[in-house]
Amino acid sequence: MTTSKISTVQLGKTGPTVSRIGLGAMGMSGMYGAADDAESTATIHAALDSGANLIDTGDFYGAGHNELLIGNAIAERAREDVVLSVKFGALRGPGGAWGGVDNRPEALRNFLVYSMQRLGVDYVDVYRPARLDPNVPIEDTVGAIAELIEAGYVRHVGLSEVGADTIRRAAAVHPIADLQIEYSLISRGIEAEILPLCRELGIGITAYGVLSRGLLSSSVQAGTTFAANDFRAHSPRFQGENLSQNLKLVDALAEIAAGKDVSVAQLAIAWVLTRGADIVPIVGARRRERWAEAAGALDISLTADELATIEAAVPSDQIAGERYASEQMAMLDSER
Repeated sequence: MTTSKISTVQLGKTGPTVSRIGLGAMGMSGMYGAADDAESTATIHAALDSGANLIDTGDFYGAGHNELLIGNAIAERAREDVVLSVKFGALRGPGGAWGGVDNRPEALRNFLVYSMQRLGVDYVDVYRPARLDPNVPIEDTVGAIAELIEAGYVRHVGLSEVGADTIRRAAAVHPIADLQIEYSLISRGIEAEILPLCRELGIGITAYGVLSRGLLSSSVQAGTTFAANDFRAHSPRFQGENLSQNLKLVDALAEIAAGKDVSVAQLAIAWVLTRGADIVPIVGARRRERWAEAAGALDISLTADELATIEAAVPSDQIAGERYASEQMAMLDSER
């Protein structure tokens, strides 16, 4: 399936103009096993050439590797042709040990300097704390980003994985462009309270995990094993009986996809695209063919009957296992 040049939408009422789908770069820095820098770079180029402009990263992805990779890939591109969304605050030690979260104003100003250096840019389009810091009021964090906007180093404030109360408090300090949060056919928790609030406040959604780390695709099968450095090796949804149960749902989705002559992944992305123009899927692709597959989802039309069939085949309350391990779930303000 081919697609025409990717269309654009505004991210929330105050955010930048972005492509209808964005590229998530985390997997290019080893979060799902070994990655290939040359192929990752080619994938970034393919995404930009197809009309995508939104690239999502974090300063802690691969301890800066991800930003360096992106910086090299976009070095010859016009700066205004790329919208860089950067997360900060997650701390790592040697060997990848988790060190908590630091969203203090003085810390994020420091993080930004290093991000801009690695990315080879003099401003970041959207800057966001990766997780809520329980020791720092969100007002202080957002206020510091607002000062960076006034100074010209940042264009927009974003949030990530925070709940309704935190969103309201943050938006009272400065307009919020978007909330980055997991949203897919099998992770629909935002629909009850968070999504309606974001729409009330004019905040866009950048939805990550739209393929549930490959679960909603053909890349995970029964008996699949994951490398120790693969996120899925520790994710409850990919363990034992949980995986078996979840794959039954994916099989049901695969039958619907086959009837439309599209892939499971394309159908899953297309479903998210139907949820509203204010929701922009961030697709984690590490290879050019995966990006092309994802972009093909933009050509899929789904009727109301087809949507009902899809949602009946994959009821969100039948998913086995939480989306993160228990210690990581405890850090999600969005789940409280």
